[in-house]
Amino acid sequence: MAATSGQFSDLREIKKQLLSVSWLCRERGLLHSVKWASELAFSLESIPLNELPPMPALTEDDAQDLDAYTLAKSYFDLKEYDRAAYFLRGCKSQKAYFLYMYSRYLSGEKKKDDETVDSLGPLEKGQVKNEALRELRVELSKKHKARELDGFGLYLYGVVLRKLDLVKEALDVFVEATHILPLHWGTWLELCNLITDKEMLKFLTLPDCWIKEFFLAHIYTEQQLIEEALQKYQSLIDAGFSKSTYIISQIAVAYHNIRDIDKALSIFNELRKQDPYRIENMDTFSNLLYVRGLKPELSYLAHNLCDIDKYRVETCCVIGNYYSLRSQHEKAALYFQRALKLNPRYLGAWTLMGHEYMEMKNTSAAIQAYRHAIEVNKRDYRAWYGLGQTYEILKMPFYCLYYYRRAHQLRPNDSRMLVALGECYEKLNQLVEAKKCYWRAYAVGDVEKMALIKLAKLHEQLNETEQAAQCYIKYIQDINTCGEIVEHQEVSTAFRYLAQYYFKCKLWDEASACAQKCFNFNDTREEGKALLRQILQLRNQNESPSADPPNNANFLFPQSLSASNTPTRRVSPLNLSSVTP
Repeated sequence: MAATSGQFSDLREIKKQLLSVSWLCRERGLLHSVKWASELAFSLESIPLNELPPMPALTEDDAQDLDAYTLAKSYFDLKEYDRAAYFLRGCKSQKAYFLYMYSRYLSGEKKKDDETVDSLGPLEKGQVKNEALRELRVELSKKHKARELDGFGLYLYGVVLRKLDLVKEALDVFVEATHILPLHWGTWLELCNLITDKEMLKFLTLPDCWIKEFFLAHIYTEQQLIEEALQKYQSLIDAGFSKSTYIISQIAVAYHNIRDIDKALSIFNELRKQDPYRIENMDTFSNLLYVRGLKPELSYLAHNLCDIDKYRVETCCVIGNYYSLRSQHEKAALYFQRALKLNPRYLGAWTLMGHEYMEMKNTSAAIQAYRHAIEVNKRDYRAWYGLGQTYEILKMPFYCLYYYRRAHQLRPNDSRMLVALGECYEKLNQLVEAKKCYWRAYAVGDVEKMALIKLAKLHEQLNETEQAAQCYIKYIQDINTCGEIVEHQEVSTAFRYLAQYYFKCKLWDEASACAQKCFNFNDTREEGKALLRQILQLRNQNESPSADPPNNANFLFPQSLSASNTPTRRVSPLNLSSVTP
């Protein structure tokens, strides 16, 4: 924290740097980096005229290329990339050369996207490539060896290498770019896409600049290290960025990722007040409204975004979520397809479309959609989890296990992944592993309150009566504590088992109490009555309790379980690394 506050001690200087870099990015058509720097600069106090940073100085080469650059930039802004590149041929200045190469790159990307959407359709798998990449790599490689690339040139070279799947080379080039031009946010974002885990991050030598704190917060969010991310964002707010809508939106996304839905909704609502015409991240907001089933609010958001810009990918995703909530899955899928026509690399739309195809029981289309999502971002746990669900429907447990394990690696503390893994292991008769998964799911905070029931049934199946009884007791205690309405069948199952368990232990009072609880449920009512009659009959015969009851007979509902007899003693912590699918 001390290091962070030291880096942000001069906010006025940081604002000057942000204004300077936003101008440099604007000259080169890097609009997303311009937006990021401008939003951050806007959140800081304004500086007087005499302290404003000067405009970037023109070099001799800039002056010679000025006419061609000015004309080409006007074409570039209108997305006429080939035309812009044509007029920039032979330009020598760094700025004009970057725009020349960037125009060629974007032209290739646009043609690739058009071909993907038009000729192949949104789901078909094709080998469509950006034909310009190889030529660009050869030319940029020569410049790189001759050390003639500036920070922006290195950024573009890294992007080309990444698109060609030359990950190691791209990583080195991006790191080099951060040292030469640390304030270009686009380079940091590209770097974030290539870093797979926290360990990899430790081995990178990155510049010690204030922007690195934003990068670390972003990558922690991406890698589901939410606690670390929230700490970073809080330290940035304390350092003076409390008005930054970028930071507010990232915090909302972080809470969304850990399923703290109320907190995330609250922050998104506050963000909407500060920036009412914002479209970015609104698809994430709509996911939260969908999960909560807030139909009127989701309808309002969809109409509002339509009024602002109906042909933005986020708008299409919000409308898709609205139709999905209304169970109009064909219409929902149509809007997610529309989003992908606008941007075939938009991760959220691929995943959501996979969900819709699952609802429509079209598993092959769902698999294709989820696979596309993973191609865009291998860290999308929802796509891995979705693939696991589709193969579960197809009754292919080994495939299912592989995908659930990938989802679990990305979300190690998500109980849904662990329960799904446990079910897989159960189907494959790997019951020890299944027990580990269910217990771990309970230990990390079981969202769906299913882990203990599944663990109890597994113990029951293995004739481990004491352990099964403990799990059922703990399950009922948890249900009573949280006050949630759950499936009656599961509660009734627990009471029925405990009634029979205590009956076998000849603990008549406890057996009677549980049998009476069975009266509340249709499926166990008759069994409860029959058991009570048996207990009454045995009591009338003055049957005394067994002299040697089972070891665990002293753990009676609703007393709490002592630490020495909880399943932790019997079920070791989860370790999936030793298990092969």
